[in-house]
Amino acid sequence: LLAAYRLYLRWGTRNGPGGAARQGEAAALPRMKRRDFSLEQLREFDGARNPRILLAVNGKVFDVTKGSKFYGPEGPYGIFAGRDASRGLATFCLDKDALRDEYDDLSDLNAVQMESVREWEMQFKEKYDYVGRLLKPGEEPSEYTDEEDTKDHTKQE
Repeated sequence: LLAAYRLYLRWGTRNGPGGAARQGEAAALPRMKRRDFSLEQLREFDGARNPRILLAVNGKVFDVTKGSKFYGPEGPYGIFAGRDASRGLATFCLDKDALRDEYDDLSDLNAVQMESVREWEMQFKEKYDYVGRLLKPGEEPSEYTDEEDTKDHTKQE
C-alpha cells in the first residue's frame, strides 16, 4: 500500500488538483464534428469552462484536448487555449499581451514569422484533429457534411 501511495503522489498529482480527473474527462469526449468558429465561440473551449480545448493557428481550428497537460488552464501553453495562437507562436511569446482579442490578419508579421506560423500549422495538423476554420468578422460558416468529416478523420489516423 505504501508503494502504491508513493506512486500516486509522484504520478497522480503531477497535473495539479483535479488534473487526472480532467484528463480522464477529456479522453472520454467524442470526436468533435467539423464546424467553423468565430473568436467568441472559440473562447468557450479554453479547458476551464469546457473540458474540450481548441486553439486556432493560421485560420485553422484544432482540438488539442489530448494535449491538455500543455494547453489546459494549468499548462505551460494554456494562454493559447480558446484563442488564435498564431501571433504568439510566430513571435515565440507566451505573454497575453502578444495575443489579440479581435480577429488578427497577421499582416504585420515578417516573412520569417509567417513561415514559423505555417510550420506550427503543419505540426498541429499532424498531431491534433482539425475541426474547422476561424471565421473573419462577417464571414459565414461553411456547411460540412458527415461524409467530409468522416473521410478527413480517417485520413488523419
